[in-house]
Amino acid sequence: MRMVFVIGVLLVGGGVGTAAEPKPLPGAVSRWEGFVRHDFRVGGAAALVVEPETPLPGRPWAWRGEFFGAFPNADIELLKHGWHLAYIGVPDLFGSPKAVAGWETFYDVLVKDHQLSPRPALIGLSRGALYCMAWAAAHPDKTLAVYLDNGVCDFKSWPGGKPKGLGVGAGSPEEWAKLLKAYDFRDDRAAIGSKLNPVDRLAPLAAAKVPVLLVYGDSDKVVPHRENSEVVYDRYKALGGPVERIVKPGKDHHPHGLDDPGPIVAFFERAWKERGLSTAP
Repeated sequence: MRMVFVIGVLLVGGGVGTAAEPKPLPGAVSRWEGFVRHDFRVGGAAALVVEPETPLPGRPWAWRGEFFGAFPNADIELLKHGWHLAYIGVPDLFGSPKAVAGWETFYDVLVKDHQLSPRPALIGLSRGALYCMAWAAAHPDKTLAVYLDNGVCDFKSWPGGKPKGLGVGAGSPEEWAKLLKAYDFRDDRAAIGSKLNPVDRLAPLAAAKVPVLLVYGDSDKVVPHRENSEVVYDRYKALGGPVERIVKPGKDHHPHGLDDPGPIVAFFERAWKERGLSTAP
């Protein structure tokens, strides 16, 4: 009889000890593509979260690296499927340690206060890939999957490129100067010798088996695929990392994404299912 009594107490105690409900999202409320949007500030930076109408169990979310609202059909489909969508604005930091620090603060708020999944899915369009890959390299255990779209995976290629004699793309001297400042590089030589590029930081992701999807045009004149996406594909595959690619024949840097975002959504949902995160952590 005593044993039964003890078990009963534990069961009741377990009920009492369940996690509290997520805190309501703060900030100004508006609507984005038919969904509720919250705009607020985190660590001095502008941030936003868009809520799905019916969140999935476990509260998965997709995190935009840059250019929120640009070519958003995959983002919208994820919202329709029950994913949250998030973004924090740390422009002109190019995925530098300063940018990652800002992301870490935002991550803590969303996971601890609002109980979003501890493994966000990352969406990196163009230079947004620098942010996503920097986060994933620093936090492979806090990354569900990474989708890069014509992504900058080597800053020598962009914003370096032709003007710096570092690639075949157009490059941007103005953005290169901003990159040097963001990373506190003393000069071009320090940037060129840096190992903070995504193409040089793939081993932690591969070891953690973080899935990567690369979508790119094979005629990109801004972020040449042979200096970026294809380098990631080849190196990640050689490291044993799970990697897929969708090549768009004859396509330039724009438009990003796919006319049918189904393969992108399926990629994220497959990663969510394979990680066994379909229930709350």
